[in-house]
Amino acid sequence: MDASGPLTPGGPRGDGPSESSRETPRHLSREQLFVLISAASMNLGSMMAYSILGPFFPKEAEKKGASNTMIGMIFGCYALFDLLASLVFGKYLVHIGAKFMFIAGMFVSGGVTILFGLLDQVPDGPIFIAMCFLVRIIDALSFGAAITASSSILAKAFPNNVATVMGGLEVFTGLGLVIGPPLGGFLYQSFGYEVPFIFLGCIILLMIPLNIYILPSYESDPGEHSFWKLVTLPKVGLIAFVIISLSSCFGFLDPILSLFVLEKFNLPAGYVGLVFLGLALSYAISSPLFGLLSDKMPHLRKWLLVFGNLITAVCYMLLGPIPFLHIKSQLWLLVLILVINGISAGMSIIPTFPEILSCAYENGFEEGLSTLGLVSGLIGAMWSVGAFVGPMLGGFLYEKIGFEWAAAIQGLWTLISGLAMGLFYLLEHSRRRRSKSQNILGTEEERAALLPNEI
Repeated sequence: MDASGPLTPGGPRGDGPSESSRETPRHLSREQLFVLISAASMNLGSMMAYSILGPFFPKEAEKKGASNTMIGMIFGCYALFDLLASLVFGKYLVHIGAKFMFIAGMFVSGGVTILFGLLDQVPDGPIFIAMCFLVRIIDALSFGAAITASSSILAKAFPNNVATVMGGLEVFTGLGLVIGPPLGGFLYQSFGYEVPFIFLGCIILLMIPLNIYILPSYESDPGEHSFWKLVTLPKVGLIAFVIISLSSCFGFLDPILSLFVLEKFNLPAGYVGLVFLGLALSYAISSPLFGLLSDKMPHLRKWLLVFGNLITAVCYMLLGPIPFLHIKSQLWLLVLILVINGISAGMSIIPTFPEILSCAYENGFEEGLSTLGLVSGLIGAMWSVGAFVGPMLGGFLYEKIGFEWAAAIQGLWTLISGLAMGLFYLLEHSRRRRSKSQNILGTEEERAALLPNEI
């Protein structure tokens, strides 16, 4: 669905605010600035806490008696419960209150991050594994609450520039993903298992008083529409599949990329985190550009979605690389592919929110925090589905067929979703052209019928 200008509530249907109210102010208001600071602090802190596990936790868990498949499940369970949290909190955002949900989510997330640092004191085997699951589940529920509230508040504060603002804030998401692995790796090497988690948990907790003070409160009435009505819209359903496929690609790397790099290139644990840098840094840098393009040229959004998926598929074929290509696996090539993957992920991910939101408004969803909560919750839930499947599939395939073939199979997801999305947009364009020509023909027939009377 093409829009004629930057995404605005009501804009796609033409019954929204007047032109003057749609114009974006040259300067941010104080309220908008505070919203940006709050969202940025949450993105940075939560992504650091999420990504810190990558470089050293798989090896530590192996020592405590967890198999690769079980490690993948520990990573994956986070996403499963984040999925449930996104659906529930997205539906009841207005009832609970966006600001309270945001603050409470950060508070619990900071606390359980510190608890995760104490798990090395737990006995090996089933007790350690059970405690890992429990702490990750609580962290997932709190993160789901915070990110759903954050996305809704952002879309409410910046109705005319949703993609630009969210793309800009992905810098902090990427920064968290960039800082987390190397910081975690070096703190682990220098001080042991506990310090990385305690350090990051305290940082998240220290952000809470700031957010209590500066984050505005938004009031809204509960909406009548449901997740089911939203996700059964054909375009929304396909975009949901795109989000799942992209998320699974990110999640796929979490439990096994560090193991592959350690085994293949014999890097020290502290340097393994730097390999993750290529993906996170390129994603963070490219996201604001794709956000700006999505808002300034909405007709490009669909092609960013399609080609971003197709490029990601090629990246995963080359990540190993897949054996039948007979390309030797080298560290510089792996990092280069991760950099390109970060850019292609930004191309695909950033346009999803405005595409779903504009489609919802076109199909009669009311404007306001209620619909924003549904869209935020749906995107969070779909992201979590992929983040649940990705690590589990990655851990299982890595054990059975090795990293090279596992990465290639993972790339098939984005290939299928990219081709399906492209086909949908081509059919949609064809239908619109046919409808437009029929309207013109109908108008000409009406004029011809009126001409004798006029003479």
